[in-house]
Amino acid sequence: MNIAIIGTGNVGLITGACLAQVGNHVICYDIDLKKIDSLKEGKIDIYDSGLDKLVLQNLDSNLFFSNNIKKTVESSDIIFLTVGTPMNSDGSTNMDYIYAAANDIGTYIDSKKLIITKSTIPVGETHKIKDMIDLKIKDRNKNISFDVANNPEFLKEGKGVDVFMSPDRIIVGVDDKSLEKIFTDLYRPFSVNHEKLIFM
Repeated sequence: MNIAIIGTGNVGLITGACLAQVGNHVICYDIDLKKIDSLKEGKIDIYDSGLDKLVLQNLDSNLFFSNNIKKTVESSDIIFLTVGTPMNSDGSTNMDYIYAAANDIGTYIDSKKLIITKSTIPVGETHKIKDMIDLKIKDRNKNISFDVANNPEFLKEGKGVDVFMSPDRIIVGVDDKSLEKIFTDLYRPFSVNHEKLIFM
């Protein structure tokens, strides 16, 4: 599968490296050009057991890094949103990075895609993200269909690769049951011994 990861923090980098390891074509995007240049050289500023090895094994074969959002969106069939969601001073979730990513997707989406939110977001925000992307598409006078699903992460600090590669459970929220097959295919390498996917 052709997969884009928007955001190369802990969750994004682990997700991208693990999905590349099982044969997917993965492009990881970040707005930070300096960070992208370092990642292209295999330099990782995040500690997670085995992550550096996975990145180096797949670099420039299945795993790529880009600062070009247009190319990243257009070349993918599945887009993971893994940008940061820091806490505001009042304790609420800061959605600025998620909204910026949604607007970028709406600006450059050119064919049917599945957008998956993996960042920690409040209940109901997935629908708002879908509306924002749809509005951008309409502003372009385009008619492009897409789906949005939620696939929260349960990674443990320092052991994210181990958890991703051998998960206890994989939870996915979908509005359309037809999307379940895509997730089943996507996560099959991580769910060989018994079914770990839970759809809601």
